[in-house]
This record gives sequence, structure tokens and C-alpha cells, in this order.
Amino acid sequence: MMRGSNSLIGAVNFITFLVSIPILGGGIWLASRANSTDCIRFLQWPIIIIALSIMLVSLAGFAGACYRVSWLLRLYLFAMFFVVLALIFFIVFAYAVTDRGHGEVVMNRAFLEYQLQDYSGWLKDRVSDHGYWGKISACLRDGKVCKGMRRFVRDQNTGILVQEPADVFYRRDLSPIQSGCCKPPTSCGYTYINETLWTATPGTVVIDPDCTRWSNNQQELCYECDSCKAGVLASIKHSWRKVSVINIVVLIILVIVYVAGCAAYRNAKRIDNEEPFGMPRMTKAQPSRFQL
Repeated sequence: MMRGSNSLIGAVNFITFLVSIPILGGGIWLASRANSTDCIRFLQWPIIIIALSIMLVSLAGFAGACYRVSWLLRLYLFAMFFVVLALIFFIVFAYAVTDRGHGEVVMNRAFLEYQLQDYSGWLKDRVSDHGYWGKISACLRDGKVCKGMRRFVRDQNTGILVQEPADVFYRRDLSPIQSGCCKPPTSCGYTYINETLWTATPGTVVIDPDCTRWSNNQQELCYECDSCKAGVLASIKHSWRKVSVINIVVLIILVIVYVAGCAAYRNAKRIDNEEPFGMPRMTKAQPSRFQL
């Protein structure tokens, strides 16, 4: 019965090892977005480290449960406790720093607008830092995040591919970075020429400082705008929330496995006090008082 229990714990730990793979995949996915879209390069490492730790701890628990190695089970329980705490901290931290901020609906536009004042907290301060934003904006330029916005449609009369008209562009579902960094804010009232080329409307009074930061230079666009920073924050929020869903599921599994591991450790200690075939150990015979 005890052997069956330990085998079950070993199987559960092996499943936990497999479940940790999506966490590692989430970290790698965040890293790929950091290189191409979000350009935030420090956020993926905590989740990658947690995933690798879960893999190693799960292997220790698997070996300890299946081979009844008590010291491995002790190491497994000790390490798993801190891994669970680290995962809880990361989940809470991810939700805390991405709690505020959302896109705003604009009339006659399918895409959302993003404003920096809607965000707050540590992540906003980090992204808004002048030195760090210089690295992020350079990454956005190098990644050519706005180049992919260009689209052409076929003219119904001539059949020739022409630039996408304004009414079609306004119905597009843009990403937060495309909306915040690749075009001026809608409140500026600029006239659409193409996705990344806009002209100011004469006589229009602008209040948003981003309107003066906008440039038709394809290397500048709105990369220095607050709306661009807000778009990056919104993109990070979407990415972290997706990964956090996986982390919460894995956390529940880890807690179950940890509790089961405690039971396995108690079983292993019982087995250490028994003979291999389940018979209790024979104590040394005491000499009889009648023995000559």
C-alpha cells in the first residue's frame, strides 16, 4: 500500500514536470515579444527561473518518491515550499503592476486609444524613465513595428492596388503599440494620408502634447509620445495576464503535489522502520533471567 502511494506521488511529480513546460514556454514567449514587440527585456527572467526550478524540484520529488530516498524527499519538500512562495509572489506582483490602465473607445474607430495617465505604479515609472524609454523606443524602431501596418486594397474600377482608404483604416483592430506609436492620437484631428503619414488640419486647436511630438519621419513617428508608452504598457498587461492564467493553474497543481509529497515523506519514514518485505524489525533478544 505504501509502495503504491509512493508510486502515485512519483507519477504526480512527473506530471508536474510536464506541466512546468508551459510555464517555461510562457517565459520564452515573453522573451520573443521582448525582442520584437514589447521591447521589455527584464520581465521574462523570473518566470523562466521559476519554470526551471519546478522542473528540477519535480525530478527530485519523482526520484525520492519512486526510490524511497528520504533525503531527496526532504530536499523536494524544502525546495518546493520556496518555489510555491516565489510563484505566488510573481502572480501577485504581475497583477499588481498591471492592474490599472486600459484602452479608451473612440467614436467611429474600431481601435482603442491609450493614454499614459490611465496607468500608474512601478511599471509605469520604469517604462517612463527617460533612459529606459530610450532603449525601448530604439527597440521599437529596430523591430519595425509600424512597417507591418501598411496595407493595400484593390480598386473596384481599375483593379489596381491602391493605398488603404481612411474609412477602411478606421475599422481596423490595431494592437496597442500600433495605435499608440504608429499614428497620432485621434484627438489631434490630423488628416489621414496613409497609416503612418498624417497632416495637421489648418485651424485645429490641439491640447494633447503628443500632437506636437508626432512626426511624419518614419524613424520618429510617435515613438516619443506618451501614447506610445501607454501602448507598450497595455501590450505588457495583455502578455502578463495570459501567462498568469497558466501560472495560477500550475500553482494549484503544485500545492496539491506539495501536500501529497508530505504524505510520501511520512510513508518513506515508516518504510525505513520496516523490513523489505513489510515485516517489523526484530529487536535484539534479551537474555532470560533463567538462562544459566
